[in-house]
Amino acid sequence: MATTANLQGERQKTHVPLDHKVHPGATIGFFLVLLGGLIYAGTSIFLDTQKVGEPLAIGAFAFLGVALLIALGFEFVNGFHDTANAVATVIYTHSLKPVFAVIWSGTWNFIGVLVSTGAVAYSIITLLPVELILNVGSAGGYAMIFALLIAAVTWNLGTWYFGLPNSSSHALIGSILGVGLANQLLSSGPGGTSGVEWSQAESVLLTLLVSPIIGFVGAMLLIWAMKRVIPDPQLYREPQGEAPPPFYIRALLVFTCTAVSFAHGGNDGQKGMGLIMLILIGVAPTAYALNRTMPDSSTPAFIQSAAAAQGVFHAKANGAHVDPQQARAVLEQALRTHQPDRPEVYAALDSVSGQITDDLKNYGSIRQVPAAQTKNLRNEMYVVFDTLRLLNKDPEKAKADFPNGDAKKLKDYQSLLEKGTRFIPRWVKVAVALALGLGTMIGWKRIVVTVGEKIGKTHLTYGMGAAAELMAASTILLAQFKGMPVSTTHILSSGIAGTMVGNGAGLQASTVRNIALAWVLTLPAAMAIAGVLYALFIGVVHATGHG
Repeated sequence: MATTANLQGERQKTHVPLDHKVHPGATIGFFLVLLGGLIYAGTSIFLDTQKVGEPLAIGAFAFLGVALLIALGFEFVNGFHDTANAVATVIYTHSLKPVFAVIWSGTWNFIGVLVSTGAVAYSIITLLPVELILNVGSAGGYAMIFALLIAAVTWNLGTWYFGLPNSSSHALIGSILGVGLANQLLSSGPGGTSGVEWSQAESVLLTLLVSPIIGFVGAMLLIWAMKRVIPDPQLYREPQGEAPPPFYIRALLVFTCTAVSFAHGGNDGQKGMGLIMLILIGVAPTAYALNRTMPDSSTPAFIQSAAAAQGVFHAKANGAHVDPQQARAVLEQALRTHQPDRPEVYAALDSVSGQITDDLKNYGSIRQVPAAQTKNLRNEMYVVFDTLRLLNKDPEKAKADFPNGDAKKLKDYQSLLEKGTRFIPRWVKVAVALALGLGTMIGWKRIVVTVGEKIGKTHLTYGMGAAAELMAASTILLAQFKGMPVSTTHILSSGIAGTMVGNGAGLQASTVRNIALAWVLTLPAAMAIAGVLYALFIGVVHATGHG
C-alpha cells in the first residue's frame, strides 16, 4: 500500500491542470447560444398557442417563463453536477484537455437529449399524485411544480458546493416523493387524496438501488477480464506527466466518455422534459394537453381500437353499471387505491372510453378538438391510460386475466392513448438539450476532482477509466430502454470504485463515506425540503383565496 508521501508524490507527478482562462470569445458565444435557446423556446410557445387560438396573456406568459426557467435551471445544474463524472476519466488520463473535454461532453449530452424517446420523462411524472397531474393548472398544481423543482435545485447546488457526486435523479425523485406525501398529509377533502404513486415508486427506487451495485460489480469484473483479454501493459499504467496515452487507448477513452455523455443526456435530460410538459399543460392546455401532431388519418384506427377495448371492458364489468357522470371519478379512485381489477372499474372504463370515442367522432381528430374541451378530453384519456397501465403492469397476469387476444386489444388501446397524451415537442427537447449541454461546460471542476482524485488511493489508469465508463454507459442505456431513471453519478462513481478494487488498489475511506452519505441522505433531505416548500406554497395559496 502506498504511503501518504508516495501518494502525494505520485499525484504531483501526474498533476492535471484544471484551471484554464476562458477566451472572451467563448464566453460571448456561450451567452449567445443561451440567449438564442431562450428566444427559440419563447417563440415556439407563442406560435404554438397562436396556432390553436389560445394566445397567452402577458401575465400568464411571464409566469410560464419563470416556471420554465426554474425547470431549465434544474437541467443546467444537472449538467455541471452530473456530467462532470463523464469527463473525469478523459481529463485525468490526459486523453482530452479539460476545456475540450467538457465541450465534447456537452455536445453529446445535447445529442442524447434530442434522440431520447420520452419514456423516462413520463415514468417520473407517474410518481406524482393523480389529482395533481389532472389539475396541474390549478394553484395546487403550480405549488407542486415549484416546490419539487426548487428543492431539487437547492440540494444539487449544496452537494456541488462541497464537491460531492450527488445524484440529480435522487434529488428530483426525492422531491417528488416529498410533495406526494405532503399532499396526502395536508388533504382533508372527502374521499381522501392520493400521495405517492408507490406502485411506480417501488420500481424506480429499486432501479436506483440496484444500478450502482451493477456499476461496481460490473466494472470490477470488466477490468479483471480486460487484463486477461487485452494484456497490453500500457492500458493499465497510470498517466505519466501530462503526456496523452497511446492513440488506441486515447480513442477508447474518448469513445467511453462520449458514450456516457450520450447516455446521460438521453436519461437525465428526460426528467426536465417531463416537468416542463406538466408546466405547459397547466398554463397552455389547448396547445400542449393533447398531441395535436397526430395525423387526422389515425383517428379511424383509434376509434376502432377503443371499440375493441370497450368490448373487453363490457364483458369484464359483468353487468355492473356506473353513472356516466361519475365514471371518471370511479377511475380516479381506482388509481388512488391501486385497485383497478373490479367490475365497477371496468364499467367506468367502458363509459369513459365511449365518451372519448364520441368526442373524436364529433371533432374528427385530436388536432381539431376545441379549446374548451381539450382539458376534459385529456383527463379522460389520461385516467383510462393510467388504469390500463396498472392492469397491464404484470404482462403474464394480464394474459391470464384477458385471454383470447383481449390482452393485446387493451395494450394496443393503451399505446394509442399514450401517443395522444404523452408527447414532447421538438423545441422542449432542444431547450433541455441546451440547458444540459451548456451546464456541462461550467462548474464541473469540483466533481471532477472528487471522481478523479479522491475515490481511489492510486491514480486512475487508462483501463480503469475505460472499464468504469463502459459499464456506466451500458447500464444507463439499458435503463433508458426500459424507461427507468437512473443516477449517472452513482453508477460511474461505483464503477470507478469497482475498478479500484478489481485492480487491487485501495479506496479512500473518507470520500467513499461522503459519497455513500450523500446517497443515503439525498432522498430524505430532498423529500423534507420539497414537503416543507409545498406546505408553505399551499398555505400561501389558501391565504390568498386561490385554493
